Amino acid sequence: MTETALKSTSTFPAVALKVLIAGGGTGGHLFPGIAIAQELQKRYPSVEVRFLGTGRRLESRILKEAGYAHTQLPISGLKGITGIKLFKSLLRIPWSLWVASKIVREFRPSIVIGLGGYSSGPPLLAASLWGIPTILQEPNAYPGMTNRLLGRFSQKVAIGFPESEKFFSGKAVFTGNPIRSEFQDLLMKSPTMPFVLLIFGGSQGAHAINQAVLDSLESLRPLFTQLNFIHQTGDQDYDWVLNTYREVGVQALVQPFFTDMPRQFEKAHLVLCRAGATTLGELTMAGKASLLIPFPEATDNHQQRNAEALARWGAAEVVPQNVLNGRYLANRIEYYFEHLDQLGKMEENSLQVRRLDSAQRIVDLIEELVIPC
Repeated sequence: MTETALKSTSTFPAVALKVLIAGGGTGGHLFPGIAIAQELQKRYPSVEVRFLGTGRRLESRILKEAGYAHTQLPISGLKGITGIKLFKSLLRIPWSLWVASKIVREFRPSIVIGLGGYSSGPPLLAASLWGIPTILQEPNAYPGMTNRLLGRFSQKVAIGFPESEKFFSGKAVFTGNPIRSEFQDLLMKSPTMPFVLLIFGGSQGAHAINQAVLDSLESLRPLFTQLNFIHQTGDQDYDWVLNTYREVGVQALVQPFFTDMPRQFEKAHLVLCRAGATTLGELTMAGKASLLIPFPEATDNHQQRNAEALARWGAAEVVPQNVLNGRYLANRIEYYFEHLDQLGKMEENSLQVRRLDSAQRIVDLIEELVIPC
């Protein structure tokens, strides 16, 4: 199919392919959208892609560095807030729907892709009202309430885990979770020492993980000459974590946020992280062994379900946060340090479950909806 053959199935006049990708706030929500955009640009170099999201600083930074236009939506989440904050968030819903509708009218996209979560809601609803095709991308094994609702307004739902198919009434298509192309074909880590532990708690950091790692250092002191840390801390814990590593005298690369995370994956023998769907996709794409610490307050406990799925495949070990402490973590790190053969098996299993064509499959769905047969 050529670009000149592209036509919108919406009520707007036929135009060149234009795609609005809605959602974000965190890297876990945003990076799948970037992977889809990258694949679209491979097939259709003149495609126009615009992101619509929360406008958080990290979100804006990531998209600016990736080279994509970005528009802020005046919306905030409802989970975990009460009182006046909840009232203000509820008031933003009709306003954000009006803004999303205005953007859709002006941009005239051929299709709107929702990346999940509250910031996907108004754009998908606005597109539905204007008769524009929509696809929802559901990354988790157990969809949250927002995505279960948005699935009703989407023509197709691209699911990352087969387990979520039953929630979307025949609209689900198993594509796997799209991962940025930079995670494919990474060089294998050095088989020699030092042993490199990569730690991150998501784009915002995770205090519980940071605390456990620092508490483990004294127990790990005998390994310091053969152990290196790469640690993404988040903004709030950066100074504390950096200073602690310096005080104990261990080799550590510490940043609030790594923009070159694929490069950090390439160095790692073992990854200690949360269990968001995008993170798991990156782990399997890169063929990494991991200690997964599901975020216990994740909606519908979806990170626990994600982690258990990867553990069943023999590619990860699940560490519940309620048992996480310095000594426990030091024991698990020491175990894998002394059993590199076990790490090798986990890496092989991780590679076995990766999907290299997830972004391609989602772009195939886009073509089905916007290109007449």
